[in-house]
Amino acid sequence: MGIGETTQDHIDSLFEIRKLQDKYSHIQEIIIQGFKAKKDTPMKDHPEPSVTTLLKLTILTRLIFPDVSIQIPANLNNNLIQEFVTCGADDVGGISPITKDYINPEHAWPEIGELKENLKNIGYTLKERLPVYDKYINKEYLDKNVYNKAIQLKKELDK
Repeated sequence: MGIGETTQDHIDSLFEIRKLQDKYSHIQEIIIQGFKAKKDTPMKDHPEPSVTTLLKLTILTRLIFPDVSIQIPANLNNNLIQEFVTCGADDVGGISPITKDYINPEHAWPEIGELKENLKNIGYTLKERLPVYDKYINKEYLDKNVYNKAIQLKKELDK
């Protein structure tokens, strides 16, 4: 968000996604990711959405979607991750100790131990997950081969 849409656009988009979720029950996550201006691009001077705007949108999203995970990219919000989780985010996205973020390479991934500690301080536990959320690991959503592999990997993660 932050590339020309209005607050009303955000609200309208969320309610359109809600309609799809009500019809198909297939939305795993909603990612709240603000625009990040990049040097040497035509939008280098375009303003980024404010933290207040992102936090309000996180709260609104949680209210509209109690049944869907809300992801906040940890590397773009590491110094505010506790606030975002308190406002309703429950997923910090993919974090790699060996690769960079290819979309936002100028924003390094947080150290996993530091992120764990930050979340522990507000009563949350950082836990590794598969690309498919637990409630979607079933034969209705996954091909048989993917389902079998997901079950195997889930057992390994739960050890």
